[in-house]
Amino acid sequence: MVFALLGFSALVTEVATLVARGRFVPANFFSYFTVESNVMAVVSLVVGSIAAATGFTSRRLDVARGAVALYMTTVVLVFVTLLSNRPADELTAVPWDNTVLHYIMPVVVLADWLLSGRAAAVGYRLALLWLAVPLAYALYTLVRGPLAGFYPYPFMDPALHGYPTVLLTCLVLGVVLAVLAIVVAAGPRWVRPARPGLPG
Repeated sequence: MVFALLGFSALVTEVATLVARGRFVPANFFSYFTVESNVMAVVSLVVGSIAAATGFTSRRLDVARGAVALYMTTVVLVFVTLLSNRPADELTAVPWDNTVLHYIMPVVVLADWLLSGRAAAVGYRLALLWLAVPLAYALYTLVRGPLAGFYPYPFMDPALHGYPTVLLTCLVLGVVLAVLAIVVAAGPRWVRPARPGLPG
């Protein structure tokens, strides 16, 4: 719950700072995969904390928490490999938010998924359905980009790299995420083999 509040405070600080600077555009702000994933992470940690405190277990909750773990792992992976060399003011409005949203929250959510003792492993076929969200995000970004004149990430901007390069980047990321989804899904089984996995 503490980390849920930390993530929430980072998101609120971003919004408040952008509003104060006259730069807050809601549609653009919530078009960042980092923002969307961190919102899901905050909700996941809050719900997971309540479930842990009450002893509640749910197959759907396990599947949802696993999906969020994948998305937050994607956040840190993409940031480290494709965005970490960008100027800090291009990434977040406040420097400490960058650390919270791109590093601390992904590590916490993944650790919560693997080590909390509350999640069952998810079947591989079911885990691959998690990729629907990144796929929908990529399509949304490429369709909205030319209409709004805004791309949240440079590597997805055809004006900078051309459509062939952007599509190839998305394809490579898709393959990487498919492998990562399988690894994340099986993680609880490897770390805590006593609890059976969820079919799929």
